[in-house]
Amino acid sequence: MVFEDGRRVKLVTDLRLAGSVEPAGGSPDTAGPAAGFLSLAAGTEGTVERVDEHAREEGPDVREYVRLTSLLDDFGSQMPPESRKRLEGQIASLEPAWLVHQKARRRVTVRVRLDNGFVLDGTDAAFFATC
Repeated sequence: MVFEDGRRVKLVTDLRLAGSVEPAGGSPDTAGPAAGFLSLAAGTEGTVERVDEHAREEGPDVREYVRLTSLLDDFGSQMPPESRKRLEGQIASLEPAWLVHQKARRRVTVRVRLDNGFVLDGTDAAFFATC
């Protein structure tokens, strides 16, 4: 599903918000424990104000795969045959981690101003559907 600024969305599930209370624009020192919780019903509509995509973390195997393939691409034709063969073997052993990384979806969060005036910021886009 594609989210973009200005798009109308609605909650697909009930949400229960709980945590610390902090005044907007205020000092974090004034934050205190929550006095209760807030529930938002599925179907509550609002407008997307911002969409943020977060890249998945690269593990050491993925970083090594990228490094070795770059080395092979840049210098493979100049390498002795045995060194090149050994490098290709190392790359092949790391390829499963690379494929898993490639299939992993980016995490998308949104800032949505709900019609009731509440703002949900940094909320996983999976909680919303387009209207």
